[in-house]
Amino acid sequence: MDEPTPTDLDIHIAHPARMYDYYLGGKDNYAADREAAEKSLAIAPELRLLARENRAFLQRAVRYLVDAGIRQFLDLGAGLPTQRNVHQVAQEIAPETRVVYVDNDPIVLVHARALLASRSEGGTRVVQADVRDPEAILAHPDVRAVIDFDRPLATMLVSVLQFVPDKDPEEIVGPLRAAMAPGSHLVISHPTQDLRPDKVHGVAQTYTKAKAPAVPRTKAEIEAMFGDLEILEPGIVQTSLWRPDGPVTADLDLVWMYGAVGRKP
Repeated sequence: MDEPTPTDLDIHIAHPARMYDYYLGGKDNYAADREAAEKSLAIAPELRLLARENRAFLQRAVRYLVDAGIRQFLDLGAGLPTQRNVHQVAQEIAPETRVVYVDNDPIVLVHARALLASRSEGGTRVVQADVRDPEAILAHPDVRAVIDFDRPLATMLVSVLQFVPDKDPEEIVGPLRAAMAPGSHLVISHPTQDLRPDKVHGVAQTYTKAKAPAVPRTKAEIEAMFGDLEILEPGIVQTSLWRPDGPVTADLDLVWMYGAVGRKP
């Protein structure tokens, strides 16, 4: 990449958002990201498949939620913009849908804002904040300007909670669940150590030198993140199996990522 970088961006330390972009075949990554990603791919070449399947899960979940009447989305740890982002999927069905993207990586903010400016999408905003501080996110004026917490919303935590190993997930998800009005939904995807633990833990080790070390979790730990929400059918399943659009073609032996959607009564 040759374009100028934000002054507070350390391009010499790999960042998961940019590694994920590399897995998806994107170009918004640096040498440190590619080097770390290649080390992970050497252990688990299926990471590219996992990234694609995770992205497809997000898109299916958004379509389901818009069809269910949700018109506002809070996407935490949104990552770098790629094809078919939350606002694109949602606003294609319901143009009035409002979306707030939250991320702590400066380059994510730069690219996301450029994307939104070029598309002139209404009701969409990008906020720089850290998922480890949910209270600050919930109180952020730009979040409050777009999201009405008295009405149902969808909170998205898609492939992000594994990057906060130093905190109990309940410290993050609990305040977010509490802030959601009845009829709201919580979307989570998370790598699991229940499947292919040798590869999962091997990949986690390669992330220890990245900006956000990763930790896989069990299905029971992921279920606990939903608290007393109703977990919708088909439950907590491999991302490829969550309401697929057609026959599942992915090799499920390689999909060690769970996905689920919960509803607040």
